[in-house]
This record gives sequence, C-alpha cells and structure tokens, in this order.
Amino acid sequence: MIWCFRKKTAPAADTRSRPQPASGASRRERSDGAEARAQLIRAALKLFSDKGFAKTSTREIATAAGANIAAISYYFGDKAGLYRAVFTEPLGVVGDRDITAYNQPGQSLRDSLRVFLCSFLEPMKQGELVQLSARLHFREMLEPTGLWAQEVDEGIKPAHAAMVAMLSRHLGLAEPDDGVHRLAFCIGGLVVQLFVCRDVVELVRPQLFDKPERVDEWGEQMIDYAEAMVLVEKQRRLQSGTAATGVAAGRAAATPGQKATP
Repeated sequence: MIWCFRKKTAPAADTRSRPQPASGASRRERSDGAEARAQLIRAALKLFSDKGFAKTSTREIATAAGANIAAISYYFGDKAGLYRAVFTEPLGVVGDRDITAYNQPGQSLRDSLRVFLCSFLEPMKQGELVQLSARLHFREMLEPTGLWAQEVDEGIKPAHAAMVAMLSRHLGLAEPDDGVHRLAFCIGGLVVQLFVCRDVVELVRPQLFDKPERVDEWGEQMIDYAEAMVLVEKQRRLQSGTAATGVAAGRAAATPGQKATP
C-alpha cells in the first residue's frame, strides 16, 4: 500500500554513462511528454479511485486528461498498464516507511501504536492526490485486480508481521498465536474503516475531516482504543493462563488476595 511500512533498501548505484545535455527542443519535447503522462495519471487516479478499474473506460480517462485516447497506448501500453502506473507510482508525496519503526527496543505500547496508526492516518491530512491514492489502494483491496497479490506480499504481510511481533513483545509472548493475529487485524481495521467509509463519514459528520487538527484528534482517540484492545487481550490471557510463560505467569501476576487462574 502507499502508506504501508516496508523495509527500506538502498537504491542500486547507476553505472550507466551520463547522457549528453539535450538540446532546447528536445528538453521541451521531453517536458511536454512528462506533463502529458502526468495528466493521464492524475485523471486516471481520480476515475479509478471513484469507479474502479472495470467501470472506468480509457475514453473517460483521455477526456478528463484533455488527451487523445492514443496517448494511453503510447505512454502505458494499455489500460492495465496505466492502472499499474497509477497504483505503483508514489506521486512524489509518500515514501516507503521502515517496518521496524513501531517495534523498537524499550518502546512503550502507546508509542508503538502511535507510530503505526498516525502514520497510516497521515494521508488524510495531505493533498487530494494522496487521498485518492489511498482510496485506490483500499478499493484494490475490496475489488482486487492482478496487483493485489503483489501488494499483499510486498506491503501488507511485512507490516502485519511487524505489528504481530510488537504485540507479542508487549503481551509477553515468545511466539505469536492466532489470538495475536486477530488482535493485529482488529487494530489495523480501525484505520482501514476510515479510508473505506470516508465518504459516509463526511456525509454524516463532515467536521471530523475538515482540517488536519481533526485528524490528529481522531488519531489520539484511536490510539486510546487500540491500547485498550491490547490491555483487554493481556487481561484475558492472564485470566486464562495463556501468557507466554504459561500458567505460572498468571499465578505470579495475581494480586494479593486474588485467586490465580488454576
């Protein structure tokens, strides 16, 4: 996803020889071509995020971009190529994030949740292109095309694994179990719901998104909810004796006068 945490990798060194400076005419042609391509991507992003891949025609995209329909074939090959470019190009506003950022040694549960949740909410405070791109990625989740499997492997699985590792640490688990995975999905769902249902939220209570400070307020409240979910899960495990160190951990955690779980 465009807002998913991924492991950062250093770019490969470019060993190709530098091209000779282009003439003025060549530079203008290159600039015009880049702008025409960018206009197609912007128009396609709006239409794909609103209507989805299947219901958007190349003619609609070309008309919205003020371009000839043949330009899509020229720059992208076909509609699928354009969709891939719209889906994968960063639009110059959101970069990859380090998946270790919310599982640092000594990092508190609340700080870990803050990094995770607020980073995913950040697109809601940025420009329309970022918001549309976020919407497109969630539409891809609901109406998957051939890009979805790649998105899961490269974005969602690593982010989920990092979240599970962080939760396991705070729950005192040596190895995650199904309950930890369920908890991770529930916490992620707090953010997913906002992107998927943003149009509904704006119709019911538009002021919740009317300025960046509102998104920050929502983020703080969401951190409270996520932290409560983790604490409830921890208490559930203590009561049932399923903490990492087994029944002994549950007995040791019992307060004076409180009967430990047998």
